[in-house]
Amino acid sequence: MSPPYFFKGSPLELDLGIEEEFHLVDLSSRRVTPRASEILERLGSTPGTCAGNYAAELQQSVIETNSGVTISLAELRENLVQLRNQLISVAEKLGVGIAAAGAMPLGAPLTMTETPRFQRMLADYQLLVREQLICGLQVHVGMPDRDVAVQLMDRVSPWLPALLALSASSPFSRTGDDTGYASTRSLIWSRWPTTGRAGAFASAAQYDALVRDLVASGVISDPGMLYFDVRPSAHVPTLELRICDSSPSIDTVVLIAGLFRAIVARELTRLRAGATYTPHPLALERAALWRAARSGLEGELVDLAGPRSVPAPVLLRQITQELAPELDERGDRETVERLLELALGRGSSAARQREALREHGDMREVVDLIVAETRGHLQEGSALGDVAPLLAGYPALSFDEALQPDGRPRPTHSSVLPTLCGLGAPALRERWQQIEQAQLTAGVVFRPTHEREARALPLDIVPRVLSGEEWSRLQGGTAQRARALDAFLQDVYGEGAILRDGVLPEWIVQRSPGYRKAGLAPPAGQRRAHVCGFDVIRDPQGRWLVLEDNVRVPSGVAYAIHARRSMRDTFPELTQSLSLLDPEQAPALLRKMLDESAPPQAGDGAPSLGLLSSGAADSAYFEHRFLAEAMGIPLLEPEDLLVSESRLWQVEAERKSRLDVLYLRMDDQIWHRRSADGKLLGPALLELVRGGTLALANALGNGIADDKAIYAHVPQFIDYYLGEKPLLEQVPTYHCAEPEQLSTVLDRLHELVVKPVDGYGGLGVVIGPRASEEELSRARSLIAEQPERWIAQDTVLLSTHPTFARNRLRPHHIDLRVFVYHGAEPVVVPAALTRVAASGSLVVNSSRGGGTKDTWLSQ
Repeated sequence: MSPPYFFKGSPLELDLGIEEEFHLVDLSSRRVTPRASEILERLGSTPGTCAGNYAAELQQSVIETNSGVTISLAELRENLVQLRNQLISVAEKLGVGIAAAGAMPLGAPLTMTETPRFQRMLADYQLLVREQLICGLQVHVGMPDRDVAVQLMDRVSPWLPALLALSASSPFSRTGDDTGYASTRSLIWSRWPTTGRAGAFASAAQYDALVRDLVASGVISDPGMLYFDVRPSAHVPTLELRICDSSPSIDTVVLIAGLFRAIVARELTRLRAGATYTPHPLALERAALWRAARSGLEGELVDLAGPRSVPAPVLLRQITQELAPELDERGDRETVERLLELALGRGSSAARQREALREHGDMREVVDLIVAETRGHLQEGSALGDVAPLLAGYPALSFDEALQPDGRPRPTHSSVLPTLCGLGAPALRERWQQIEQAQLTAGVVFRPTHEREARALPLDIVPRVLSGEEWSRLQGGTAQRARALDAFLQDVYGEGAILRDGVLPEWIVQRSPGYRKAGLAPPAGQRRAHVCGFDVIRDPQGRWLVLEDNVRVPSGVAYAIHARRSMRDTFPELTQSLSLLDPEQAPALLRKMLDESAPPQAGDGAPSLGLLSSGAADSAYFEHRFLAEAMGIPLLEPEDLLVSESRLWQVEAERKSRLDVLYLRMDDQIWHRRSADGKLLGPALLELVRGGTLALANALGNGIADDKAIYAHVPQFIDYYLGEKPLLEQVPTYHCAEPEQLSTVLDRLHELVVKPVDGYGGLGVVIGPRASEEELSRARSLIAEQPERWIAQDTVLLSTHPTFARNRLRPHHIDLRVFVYHGAEPVVVPAALTRVAASGSLVVNSSRGGGTKDTWLSQ
């Protein structure tokens, strides 16, 4: 590397150097091969090749390259291309391929490089050395002196997880197993005793003292065995990044180098300015690195500034924007931004490897992909094959959950889309018609608002696929929200601590149209929100956001179950050999939750359950009947019930059966309906609830938690009741009852989505950007007349998903309803309902003409 710097003011000229490690692969068997010594010997005798740029590593199946020192990213790239080309030219003449990846899926027996140091390492570290068939990327940034380098180590540490995610290229173990991680290499690497974050140091002398102590401890034999994620180089005046996987894409290597240099420049400027630095907790940084190793670019990363979980593209674009001044100073901004978008569009190497395995079913194809990309000959064309006619003119409306910006399928959909499109439009139309007829035959119908007749609930034939990681994130966030809302309902109908402590203004509760005195009936400590439905969306950046909470009578789980049945019967070729969660578990989980919700005086033995429906006129009556039959409990209407002897009874002919738990699928209608003896049912049920002989699921009065004004305060509930930070974000919300927020809403009415606080099913919603002047004027008048009845939210363009439209695929906006059953503990149901807006609409509600999709949840 270069000699120490002279600082000439701004910008600081921080030069760059790269070390890349490459696997050697037998081009016939596709297995790694121990040919390093032979290749290095030939490189040393090849005219025009500098042997000093190549070196042996611990394993004979790995070779390292060392670039020259450069200032510009363009010069760095040119140097890396030259080094790779020379190595590849020599190796391929011997039948050896060069593969840049963190780990290779087709391993071979260990062959150590014969040096005393490496042999000593094998003797000391045993398993760690035997499994060290991994390759990394190191980036060097020149430093003015070692004191500065060691002072920067801890400061740059929080930035590293994002760089690891960019490099992730090792999803498979050496035996060919999918590890479930994007960077298996970083997990293997972390087992060495001197990896991770080294800590904070005031000077090089302090750091060197630690090194001497580590050597003296006998744990390491020499300073070269310090493998910290970032460290001062032992040989040259640089700060060295060591966390990254080896990357087959030179563009990705240059991108990481450009970002790391900008990070170093940012922290160096802060250091020289005397800016204070407070390190993040070590456990939190380790968690962020673990998440990057798990997710790569396809999942979410930890934004340590929150901390919060965000999609990898969001965090990387945010980091690049934050580093804009440092990138501009070196003329790197345009290059880095372009390379970042290329990397995000292409996806991680780990995802491409998995896609190749899914497409071909042969691990040798994965090896061929890595070798080809390392050579720079990226596979051309789309993995979709002949889908072009079906996707012709597919417009990009927002974040699309199935297609990447370059038109290739995302890894989650890499087998689904080619299979469907390979059938062709005529066959898809025929199967779509089969599904529609099957829906009608099975009675899977829904009556949209303002229509007299129920009709088949539209089921699109392109399933939505969520990865196991995405589903895990939603599970955690919705279960947390269910706990917080249940705690709020118990409190607001109990001692009202949240009002007394001033966390929630009393007027919100007093003016809430969802507040009911009936909510005072359940005894203290009894569950209120047994069945919760959370409507979750993705914004244009791919972030998950909670849009609405439903804890009165949320519907949809039966439609999700039947969607899977219909797709399985109609498209058997899609679901073969896939490991998906089974939505058929939902009824059993629902019954278990109802059993756990039995009142104190239910008596010994299994409690008696019933499902109460308003009858066949209910728009979701199909679901009422479906769930009652699946659980093996009676489907009841008010006229089937009788209250006597301080108990609730089901009346059938000359006999009656006791009921302990009533699953309510009707809300305020219950106050107008009469029981078998002609008496109003609602007040009689409340007396039983107060007396502890009946539990209602969900509890009456839960509508306050569905209130759109209350929604704005749920993050405070999570903190107040649970002492936790929200795991899922939500849409910024303005309550018109507050004068300042009312003014904001009226000024921005054309930009916002306006909703009544007691609205559901999309009723009363005005979408500002799509509303006419007449609609906006009417909304303005209604808000001014009763401001407490209205909230507004920032307009979020919902994500899209390919949806079949007779002869092609078109993007339709979608959301996701996630169900939580809350008995003894909250359980997130493995049956989520994707709702699909009609063409050109943002409203997904079934009551407003929306449809559904089968939702595949990966394990």
